[in-house]
Amino acid sequence: MDNDDNKKIDGQTPANADDDNHEGTASDEKHISHEGQQSDDAMFGHDAAVSGVIPGLIDRDVAGEVKTAFLDYSMSVIVARAIPDVRDGLKPVQRRIIFGMNEEGVLPNKPYVKCARIVGDVMGKYHPHGDSALYLTLVRLAQPFSMRYTLADGHGNFGSIDGDEPAAMRYTEARMNKLSLEMVRDIDCDTVNFVDNYDGTLTEPEVLPCRFPNLLVNGSQGIAVGMATNMAPHNMSESIDATIAVAKNPNLTPLEIMQQYLPGPDFPSGGTILGRKGIMDAYTTGQGSIMIRSKYHIEEMDNGKSRIIVTEIPYQVNKALMIENIADLVRAKVIDGITDVRDESNKEGIRVVIEIRKDCIPEVVANNLLKHTQLQTSFGIINLCLEDGAPAILPVDKIIKDYIEFQVRVLTHRTKFLLKRDSDRLHIVEGLLLAHDNIDEVIHIIRGSKTDEESANKLHERFGLTQPQIDAILAMTLRRLQGMEQDKLLAEKAELEKNITEYNRLLSSRDNIIEQMIKELLEVKAKFGDERMTEITDEAGDIENEDLIPQKNILVVLTNNGYLKRMDDDTFSAQHRGGHGITGIKTTSGDIVKLMKHTKTHTDILFFSSIGKVYRMRGYQIPDSGRIGKGMPVVNFLNLDQNEKIVAILPCDSYPESDFLFFVTEHGVVKRTALTEFASIHTNGKIAVGLREGDTLYDVKHTTGNCYISLASSNGKLCSFLESDVRTMGRTAAGVTGMNLKDGSEIIGVTTSDEGHMILVLTSLGYGKMSYAKDTDLPDGRHYDGYRLTKRGAKGVTTVKVTPKNGKLVAVRAVEGDEDLLVITQQGIVIRTPLSEVKIAGRNTQGVKIINLEDKQRVASLSIVPHQEPGEDDGTDDEAVEGEETPADAAPVDATLKDEKPVTPDTLDEDLEKKDDGDGNDDI
Repeated sequence: MDNDDNKKIDGQTPANADDDNHEGTASDEKHISHEGQQSDDAMFGHDAAVSGVIPGLIDRDVAGEVKTAFLDYSMSVIVARAIPDVRDGLKPVQRRIIFGMNEEGVLPNKPYVKCARIVGDVMGKYHPHGDSALYLTLVRLAQPFSMRYTLADGHGNFGSIDGDEPAAMRYTEARMNKLSLEMVRDIDCDTVNFVDNYDGTLTEPEVLPCRFPNLLVNGSQGIAVGMATNMAPHNMSESIDATIAVAKNPNLTPLEIMQQYLPGPDFPSGGTILGRKGIMDAYTTGQGSIMIRSKYHIEEMDNGKSRIIVTEIPYQVNKALMIENIADLVRAKVIDGITDVRDESNKEGIRVVIEIRKDCIPEVVANNLLKHTQLQTSFGIINLCLEDGAPAILPVDKIIKDYIEFQVRVLTHRTKFLLKRDSDRLHIVEGLLLAHDNIDEVIHIIRGSKTDEESANKLHERFGLTQPQIDAILAMTLRRLQGMEQDKLLAEKAELEKNITEYNRLLSSRDNIIEQMIKELLEVKAKFGDERMTEITDEAGDIENEDLIPQKNILVVLTNNGYLKRMDDDTFSAQHRGGHGITGIKTTSGDIVKLMKHTKTHTDILFFSSIGKVYRMRGYQIPDSGRIGKGMPVVNFLNLDQNEKIVAILPCDSYPESDFLFFVTEHGVVKRTALTEFASIHTNGKIAVGLREGDTLYDVKHTTGNCYISLASSNGKLCSFLESDVRTMGRTAAGVTGMNLKDGSEIIGVTTSDEGHMILVLTSLGYGKMSYAKDTDLPDGRHYDGYRLTKRGAKGVTTVKVTPKNGKLVAVRAVEGDEDLLVITQQGIVIRTPLSEVKIAGRNTQGVKIINLEDKQRVASLSIVPHQEPGEDDGTDDEAVEGEETPADAAPVDATLKDEKPVTPDTLDEDLEKKDDGDGNDDI
């Protein structure tokens, strides 16, 4: 504010007047007295001020004055307090602390110094503000859980991740660390501008040289007036790689930088970043929000209980408050299933133990914790910093380019400084060498002169020496006259000439400066680079970033207890028919595999529930649990009711108007609905089919309107009819009878002619076969009877001969014959075998062994996938009654299986005994 602004306005003392304004106020009063006797009204009245009766006073509008003062204050806070500079990534108080420690020699190789001394020195010389703010800034620079790379080395109690306060500054000690030395490296080489301190008695740097991209590496947080910054820290190695890449190719886009060099923030507390959309937003626009999840795993205890072990938590989360919050939510019954929460953290790292009640699924509890506690938090990125002295929100490429430009100036100034220094020294050395070559004459001239001035004049006249050379010669000691000293001078001259040549080379081209910058950045990377602490995953919710997620073929698996997982479809190499298989999913005791589907990561997957509702997810939103992982509860992803279960999974790439969904219930009721009615599905799902009382949805098929529909029942019958026999109905309709099941049997399989021209059947004991769907005559003269087309509502015809050897019929699929078959048991064993190795046989045969089962193992599910060459031969002898292997033309077809009632040897024997009439055959 101008001096005049601090004087009395309309006779009133300004609200912000302090002791510095008293002198001006006194002179005003003296001037008023000199004007003569005046009334108080005239003396202090507004009219008098306006009319100029009181000289020196300025009439101002209060609103305008407050606005101006507030803007001045705002800019002061923004520029001089809360916002970091894009060049060194530091706020003024941080810069002054590091510079002050360097000036006082509080270096890494020197003893620790009391923090009170550091704070007092910086406050007195450079930062005229409160000591508490200074001390807390120093403390934060030394906290490894606050800074990705600390800039101070603290000794004593500097607080903790539990929110404990640091000890008083009279107890703690600190010094610079090796990385902070890189912040002030070459500061004495005229690399940065210096400005006067607050009282004009000293100078301080406008910015530190900062030989690494500190703004990227450590980020920054600050609240100014009307704006705030919240920049995320990054990995040192990745940040330097990105800087070098942009220096070599300034045209790199933020997306390219992200994909190739700088994948995302790297927090000192670790954790996992969910998805890449927020990162990409922050990198391209300067603003974005990312989700950070704690790292945890689930341990099974000997007593059958489980516990969640948290080893890393999100950035800036207070661990003690987080644990207290969990306990409060458990007491309030917001989160159920937790019996104990303990903090077992030590100097080795974080370990929070959450014990789970025995009857609860730990994954469900963990999901509730992520929803309601700080085990999962969001971090809003705002890349606000000072660029050319003004606040600006910058994308990542601009931050890097600004740093590169700054480093080019730093290295250019340093090179010019060193060039001048070495050039001046070379000039002196040349003079000293000349004196050595003529030492006797030089000594004679000096001894014969009465004053320094006379000596200087004679030396100049005789040898043409300059004043700096003459001063150096006159300052020589006698021992400098030794011959060895001349050798040292010659060596120094050679070194100086070499340096000068290099400096001139660097200054001749910007590319040479960039090359030198890259060289020095790589040196910093070699000394301070480390591995990432924060992982980045493609997690559920990252649906707007599909271009960043690789497209892959996957298998989606659901267990009877509701565990959902995905894995790559090439996880299981092909084996020959009869192989024993490998473990394909880890199941808990009593759990079995229920559904398996072959699809792609970017395909819509429709989930149909037992109560007739439909939900939708993308393939990549299902967690990848690897081959033997048991996955996560499906309730973590779909809003299912308490007694609602998923009974069908259907991949869907598009929703053409000519296509339909064909619904089948366990009681044989069928319904056909236009596919377009399912193009939009809310998070809470929508009604897909109306069910009759006591009935449950069994399966759903994608049809084209002209298919043959085949329904298979548990008594070995198969009923085939035209899809057009079932008229199109709305979503909430219940449907019509599709197969007559009056004998108490249930639907166990649904196929369509679009899926293939052959019928594959599979029994609970691992036997299977293929039969032609229609009457077929082969070129070699053989004839195969197909399945007779019946009317909707018929009982069907026999499809497999059921015996104690092959077990109950559990699956029926339509195939082409050149695909691979993936079979999975209730215990999670998976085998992949070519369908070309499965016998083509008549309808009334038991088939061949497809998978060797251990005692009490039963087939649970299958999927049809593209063919892969077998890697081993574990086959057994064929056991088909009739038919031979016949390859067929094919296209890949998916299949699923329902078997919610696990088959045991006892129940199998009981079922077979009921149907045995003593003739040695199983009557159907």
